[in-house]
Amino acid sequence: MFSIKDKVSIVTGGNGGIGEGIAKGFADSGSIVAIVGRNDEKSKKVKDDIVESGGKAEYFSCDVSKYESVKSCIEEVNSKLGSVDILVNNAGIGIRTKEPQELTEDNWRTVIETNLSSVHYFSSLIIDQMKEKGSGKIINIGSMFSIFGGAHASVYAASKGGVVQYTKSCAVAWIKYGIQVNAILPGYITTNLTDGFKEFFPEEANLVTTRIPAGRWGVPNDLAGTAIYLASPASDYVTGTFIPVDGGYSIR
Repeated sequence: MFSIKDKVSIVTGGNGGIGEGIAKGFADSGSIVAIVGRNDEKSKKVKDDIVESGGKAEYFSCDVSKYESVKSCIEEVNSKLGSVDILVNNAGIGIRTKEPQELTEDNWRTVIETNLSSVHYFSSLIIDQMKEKGSGKIINIGSMFSIFGGAHASVYAASKGGVVQYTKSCAVAWIKYGIQVNAILPGYITTNLTDGFKEFFPEEANLVTTRIPAGRWGVPNDLAGTAIYLASPASDYVTGTFIPVDGGYSIR
């Protein structure tokens, strides 16, 4: 029921942080993983780690914010690994300012294109091969900021809120093809991205920790189990939902 053995999966941003945790969790469960990212050195390291552990993976270069780059990446994945069964739209960045008006036009465009436009590019370009098979799993990675605001994270929150609404829309459109589309909302996870938050906003970081019932920030591997569930037949009747994985942060 929870098997993803021999299923071909794409994990964008799979070369670090949450994406790496999911990619390695998928590989441990038998999936053939396509690690997609811009930094080939980081991607190769994750691929080598997976292979050394007995898993199957390849890495692919891609600028997820560019439609043509995404199109070429998917074609390369299909050529090397076959048609895609599972898509995890995880790639994301954040730009912090004290208040929203401090964001430049370039700041806004960069975050929206990386965090939100990329989800549409990959999903819309992968859907035909999933339709042909009559099955598929798309998992979009949102954030606590999909449901909360933050003065210092306005464009990040806007992009991640958009991810949830896009997830719902695709779920409605594609369930008739046997394709489920869901989202995971990570809480505060220790990654290179959040290290900057801890450095520049130490008081807020401490407040976050005290609010988490689990008493700690998460680690990337904490997301793997939920992703495997949403990628497997166990979730065939689950679509259009978003699951917080946050140690209880969002219930307070």
